[in-house]
Amino acid sequence: MAALHVASNGPVTAGEKSGILGGMRQIVFAGSLLVDTVKTIPSWPERGMLVPITGIKRAVGGSACNTSIDLKTLDPSLDVRALGKVGRDDAGDFICSTLAAKGVDTSAVARTDTATTFTDVMTLETTGERTFFNMHGADSTLKADDVEVGGLSCDIFHLGYLLILDALDLPDPEYGTQAARLLARVQAAGIKTSLDLVSEKSARVPRIVRPALRHCDYLIVNEVEGEQVTGIPCRDAKGRLSPEALGRIAEALFALGVRRKVVLHSPEMGLARDAEGHVAAVPSLDLPPAWIKGAVGAGDAFCAGMLHAIMTDRPDDEGLRLASCAAAANLAAPDSVSGALPLAATLALEERFGRRKA
Repeated sequence: MAALHVASNGPVTAGEKSGILGGMRQIVFAGSLLVDTVKTIPSWPERGMLVPITGIKRAVGGSACNTSIDLKTLDPSLDVRALGKVGRDDAGDFICSTLAAKGVDTSAVARTDTATTFTDVMTLETTGERTFFNMHGADSTLKADDVEVGGLSCDIFHLGYLLILDALDLPDPEYGTQAARLLARVQAAGIKTSLDLVSEKSARVPRIVRPALRHCDYLIVNEVEGEQVTGIPCRDAKGRLSPEALGRIAEALFALGVRRKVVLHSPEMGLARDAEGHVAAVPSLDLPPAWIKGAVGAGDAFCAGMLHAIMTDRPDDEGLRLASCAAAANLAAPDSVSGALPLAATLALEERFGRRKA
């Protein structure tokens, strides 16, 4: 298969690539491209029991879909592009047409004979909590050598999600994993790298994730993922979040190789730490329960808000405020992207709802 590349809008000099604001303000979202079938249920059944499905909606899902659409909706002036693989099937058609309709460039989305990845998302109508049943498909076959790094002209290359990108999660004799090899090549081309994971509690998490951190400029993950990578508990025995523990997790992630910024988000708050050790923390919005229709994609919306702040050179506290507002907007819809709002409307949610007490 030919290497995947993003069509350039023109030559990009090394000087342009060295700074976000001085370049083209282009970002590539690579990796997970799938279809979510979101099914709303009133309660979780016991084994062998039946509950009714009270709602059903088909939507795009996965990091490369969700975060690209969220960011393009926030700021249409940004050049947002997707990179990865989908099948030559109806689901692949749906993904490509949805991205294109939202203004996301799909020229680097390849069509393959492997079926498009899909997820059944079971969402509790009372809380928005969700459980995922995922079939790995075309996007999980993306390999490091599939990406033509020389054809990239972006400021940031965002890869997500590790732990379900099967080919990129494979071992590499030099870099540790194929994902680490890809990110190293991207950094060598003068492009900043960003990384996201899925929430998985297993012994393989450090083995797969840590090699990639050595070639990661920006890591944006939730508190569970940070805990799994570092081994530092983020909550006490009663389930209460520890801000101090989040700070230790962020520090440990820098020690594991992250270069520029670690951002951790949770239902209660977001925290950012930069390479100089400066820490910012912002509580989440104080949303009424009726606002929440689903939590699928909320982490991707937060990530999009934080990446917008990085690309527009906002301070970390402003970035966390924007990111939490973007996540709050997402919670108003049962699928991953329908809740996304333009920048002004997103920021207006802070005044509408206020924030939780620190």
